Amino acid sequence: LTAVLVRTHQVDAVLESLAGLEGDVLFLHNWAAGAEPLGAAIGHERVLLGFPALGGTMDGDVVRYRATNFMTSRVPMPIGEPDGRTTPRLERIVREFRTAGIKAKAEPRMDAWLKTHAAFEVPLGQAVHAAGGPVALADDPDAVGGMLHLMRQNLAALPTPPVPRAFVALQTLPEGLLVALLRRFLRSPTAVHSGLSDVSPATAAELGRLAEQTRAHAKVR
Repeated sequence: LTAVLVRTHQVDAVLESLAGLEGDVLFLHNWAAGAEPLGAAIGHERVLLGFPALGGTMDGDVVRYRATNFMTSRVPMPIGEPDGRTTPRLERIVREFRTAGIKAKAEPRMDAWLKTHAAFEVPLGQAVHAAGGPVALADDPDAVGGMLHLMRQNLAALPTPPVPRAFVALQTLPEGLLVALLRRFLRSPTAVHSGLSDVSPATAAELGRLAEQTRAHAKVR
């Protein structure tokens, strides 16, 4: 098994090297383009999709692990087959991660999960990047409202219902309540000490590529 943990805009650069290897490939990153372009490059039967519950930042040539926070200590890492099946290899891979001390679970709707995450992540990340950080964004309720509007647009344009279903709350709860909750979240230690505080050019490039993928897979209205 080869696990790929790179930013969205860096995936194309590693596909050629993966094509020359054997074995399954687990893509663990932001990705809203579906499994088709990955499978076309390395073989459809080799692709698994997932999302890492752990993270870090680059400091020169060193990866600095980001300490586990409330979310990552309780939310298992979702992994799934592109077609939603629960296969022996998926069960084996989930079991191996758990044996290594990394919480993982089989997610039968992994592609929808990734598309839902992108629908939320792109407006959030771009708004934080434009403001200069999560706390600065929290201090601008109008900007938070605009971010929420884009999240709702993205969720409404998803080709499938949101996964997890909890994201429906962003579409149904009153705007004023959601703005207040989002501002509180942006000021929380979870947001301040997460990847949201990374306003590097690489973050902007990743969000741009993820936004392109999100638009390409939005349902025709």
